[in-house]
Amino acid sequence: MVITSTPLRISFFGGGTDYPVWFREFGGAVLATTINKRCYITCRRLPPFFEYHSRISYTKVENVRRNDAIEHPSVRGCLQFLGIEDGVEIHHVADLPARTGLGTSSAFTVGLLLGLYALQDRMRDKHALAADAVYVEQDLLREAVGAQDQVSAAYGGFNRINFRVDGTIEVNRVLTPPSRLVELEQHLALFFTGFARTASEIAQEQVRLTPQRTKELNAMLQLVDEAEAIVANPQRSLSEFGQLLHEGWQLKRSLTKKITNADIDEIYEAGLSAGALGGKLLGAGGGGFMLFFVRPEQREALRTRLKKLLYVPVSFSNKGSQVVLYEPEEEYDKSLVADRNFVYA
Repeated sequence: MVITSTPLRISFFGGGTDYPVWFREFGGAVLATTINKRCYITCRRLPPFFEYHSRISYTKVENVRRNDAIEHPSVRGCLQFLGIEDGVEIHHVADLPARTGLGTSSAFTVGLLLGLYALQDRMRDKHALAADAVYVEQDLLREAVGAQDQVSAAYGGFNRINFRVDGTIEVNRVLTPPSRLVELEQHLALFFTGFARTASEIAQEQVRLTPQRTKELNAMLQLVDEAEAIVANPQRSLSEFGQLLHEGWQLKRSLTKKITNADIDEIYEAGLSAGALGGKLLGAGGGGFMLFFVRPEQREALRTRLKKLLYVPVSFSNKGSQVVLYEPEEEYDKSLVADRNFVYA
């Protein structure tokens, strides 16, 4: 049995420039951090004593007679990618719900791949693990996803991630005193909007419109440089970071009409009226988690103003995807139970 733990992430700047349709021509960059909220995946070889071949448990339970019949796209894709045809049992739980803008889908893929590698007694470094997850989601499953979430989940930490026109990805830890990141944490407040959304539909629209959004995406790319410089220099006021978040949100919401709506705009304006200097809706848009930048002394006023929303305290984390339990299992002689019908004398 193997259990993996994989972090969720907050993306501050550069989202949208991590799509291949953009960075393959112009290059891209993202400033993001992983947080202390994680997803956990348990996987093992399924003993051949059941009427089903594999069992997958997430928000629903699938009992299937062959792995290519699995409905969950990431599970099916990861098993296909690694050529696993044996029966498996996979369970998934997470600290926060899926489809809320925290990179949960890619964290799932990264954590599952790591677990399946361990199940085969194989190791994978962070860069290769992220690349495998990108391949599964973009090439095998043909999902409209970028490449930042997989990288953040595999590496962990507060990073600038560069996406080169040749397809290579470079991960640079932001060099700043730990106290600076603690200070930034104290200026952030995360709220759950409660709205359901389908990120893939919004992302597909954004990808389709990318060629028409060159000006906006170039401006969003420049914000990565500015934000990194603010965080890296303790002499600069972090209020500048909050103001950049506001600027970035105005750019992001202009990429497609599906990113925001009247309810989300109302929440954002309420946050500003309570003292927030800026913020953004995390992920592709449409709903999920709203991040605000607010001075610590005004945090309670913000929470009071947004009392109808669930406030979720978070902190930064340097831990990437990791195996937290590894217990080798003995192989079964499948020939003795091949037809799964047992007759006892």
